[in-house]
Amino acid sequence: MFSFFKKKTPPPAPVEPAKEEPALPVAGTTVETAPQAAPATPLEPPAVAVAAAPEPVVTPEPAPVESAPAKKPSWTERLKAGLSKTRDKLGKSLAGLFGGGQIDEDLYEELETVLLTADMGVPATTGLLKDVRERVTLKGLKDASELKGALKESLHELIAPLEAPLSVEGRKPFVIMMAGVNGAGKTTSIGKLAKYYQSQGKSVLLAAGDTFRAAAREQLIAWGERNNVTVIAQQGGDAAAVCFDAIQAAQARGIDIVLADTAGRLPTQLHLMEEIKKVKRVIQKAIPDAPHEIMLVLDANIGQNAINQVKAFDDALGLTGLVLTKLDGTAKGGVIAAIAKERPVPLRFVGVGESIDDLRPFDARGYVDALFD
Repeated sequence: MFSFFKKKTPPPAPVEPAKEEPALPVAGTTVETAPQAAPATPLEPPAVAVAAAPEPVVTPEPAPVESAPAKKPSWTERLKAGLSKTRDKLGKSLAGLFGGGQIDEDLYEELETVLLTADMGVPATTGLLKDVRERVTLKGLKDASELKGALKESLHELIAPLEAPLSVEGRKPFVIMMAGVNGAGKTTSIGKLAKYYQSQGKSVLLAAGDTFRAAAREQLIAWGERNNVTVIAQQGGDAAAVCFDAIQAAQARGIDIVLADTAGRLPTQLHLMEEIKKVKRVIQKAIPDAPHEIMLVLDANIGQNAINQVKAFDDALGLTGLVLTKLDGTAKGGVIAAIAKERPVPLRFVGVGESIDDLRPFDARGYVDALFD
């Protein structure tokens, strides 16, 4: 007989509990991650004796020779480079005159033409020629090569009164009101002046008073961020109100210098010239003897038109200083002589490049030397 055995069913495998997924971080919350445990150190295999291979001979490479840092050009060298276009135009013409020969009327006529083409203007050219003639007679000069020194001395004597460095001592805050036509480099000059005075240990505050052009306000704010300087600005606000608020802020914070920007305008825009007069009057309400300096920014590329701008702004505001920019981009650097002859407002600063250090106080002797040598 066959016997039947009941097959035993194996017990079911134990069910492992499901692993919990880590919760996703919720936006706006900080998730702190716990430091992970260091992995177990694997067992080291038994050491096996291996014959050591001979070490390769490594020839050390010579240490690199550090090149000396490039020497930064001096201000005189930068001024010379900046006036290269004017010097080339003037120098090439003068080279033929000073090459030799006798000093006669023909020579004086040629010299007059050269000075006029250098944009010195009729009054300045006439005055220079008169002074040169007197020097030639007084010193008994006869050779044309000797005329160069006489001309240099005459030109220096003419423009020397423009060399009057601006002193900001004695008033706190010292308020500088900036004016000029659009494109003259006014806002850029403000940024460079801020850096210049900061290098002297002065604290500076900027007033974005050019409320007609939004880009000017943004540009000034960018300069403020670059120099770590506070900028007082409003969107579409009144220029006079912005300058007034800036002066009050400077008084409250003990700031040394306030640079107040204004909207660019042409001298022929009489309604805008009246508006800038209002800015000056409102500044005087904040500080009765302010603005302590009214500075006109001029573009050297405009040549004789600079004289018209100086006269118009001086008549409207009473200018106390000038800034002449972009001397490096023009052959019309002789306009300084025209300004000295017709409206001798002190030339505080000249700009000969795009660098933040290329705006410096005017040096009459350095200017003449850079123009001729």
